[in-house]
Amino acid sequence: MADLSVTAANVVGVSDIHTEKVTSGATITAGCPVYKDTSDSNKAKLTDCDASDAASVCNGIATHAALDGQPLVIQTQGVINVGATLTVGEVYMASGTAGKIAPHGDFTTGDRATIIGIAETAANLRLHIRSSQTTRA
Repeated sequence: MADLSVTAANVVGVSDIHTEKVTSGATITAGCPVYKDTSDSNKAKLTDCDASDAASVCNGIATHAALDGQPLVIQTQGVINVGATLTVGEVYMASGTAGKIAPHGDFTTGDRATIIGIAETAANLRLHIRSSQTTRA
C-alpha cells in the first residue's frame, strides 16, 4: 500500500470535532498530520515517523493550508474526512514521508509508532491519536 492521496479541498471535520489554533512552522496543506515543535515556540510542523522522536508525534490534522508563521487550525479529536479513499476498519498511522498518512501495513523497521485513527467509512477517519515514540525493531 502507499500513503493516502489527499485532496486538500475535501478535508473537513465531520463530527465530535475538537480543534486547536496553532502557528504554522512550515508550509502545510489540509489533511497533513502535524506536531508542535517545542524547540520552536510550539509551531506546527509536519509529522514524520522516521525523522526524530519529536517529529514522530502527531498533535492533530491540519484543516486548511498555512505558510510558515500563519495561523493554523488542527483537528485533534472526532471524525474527519481526510480527503482520501480509506479502507473501512484500517488503522492509519503517521508515514515516513513528512505530512503524510499511511495504512498500518506500511509500518516498517525504524518507524516510530504513531497511530492517527481508524477508518469508519471510505472517507471518514475517527481520530485516535497516540504517539508512542517506540521504534519498530
